[in-house]
Amino acid sequence: MDFIKRKGMPIDLTTHRGEEVTYLVDDLRVKGLMITPKQSVKRIVVYLRGGKGKVGSVRTGRLLQFANDHTLVFGPYYRGNNGSEGRDEFSGDDLHDVTQAIRILKILYPEAFVHIIGFSRGGLQGLLTFQDLPADSYITWGGVSDLHLMYEERVDLRGMLRRMVGHPKKDLAAYQEREALQYIDANSPPILIIHGGEDIQVGIHQAYYLENYLKKIGHRYQTYYQPKEGHIPRPKALKQVLQVIHQWMDDVEAKKI
Repeated sequence: MDFIKRKGMPIDLTTHRGEEVTYLVDDLRVKGLMITPKQSVKRIVVYLRGGKGKVGSVRTGRLLQFANDHTLVFGPYYRGNNGSEGRDEFSGDDLHDVTQAIRILKILYPEAFVHIIGFSRGGLQGLLTFQDLPADSYITWGGVSDLHLMYEERVDLRGMLRRMVGHPKKDLAAYQEREALQYIDANSPPILIIHGGEDIQVGIHQAYYLENYLKKIGHRYQTYYQPKEGHIPRPKALKQVLQVIHQWMDDVEAKKI
């Protein structure tokens, strides 16, 4: 099992090389962006993007935020986006695009730790996939935890959700399948919750909803809330978030969490 195509990307770095890779998922050719260290791979970070189409698309600069000399970072585009075949299903069969990529990466680098980071819409993608292999940890950053909450708060996105998932009442089964918390128990990999208190794109109550559930079941988790920040933190706050993420991954790998 491997990627079926690799296309070099122009990345001016002495420590990493960039590639757009193509892999087969459900007989579809799905693409993603991969940043690979030139030294040995000891850690894999899978970044699950937010948005749809060109909005929130996977970019080199974003992936490099999670890299170090021994970290490979991969971001799937999801089917139906950025040249990938198929149709984006918003946490439907596009979840296979995540799990298949991780399987390939674990075959290529079996000793590497795996951390998944889900941003915005990617928060739900990650909650529904982080246990499949499983990952060593999951980080949800400004992430969606519950699709019903998203439908209620984002009136401007209801049309898109009805097209991609269905109506919460008429297509209840589709929403129930995407209720991620039902699959999480006390033995699931640890979760770090990051959210801005002034986020108007994904309200912080999404983070509280997840935190309350994890607390209830006795799950290992930590939170990092930034009360004065929005969906995307300002430069100083962003630097702090990235420091927290890197420290979290170090601590998980050192079995301190």
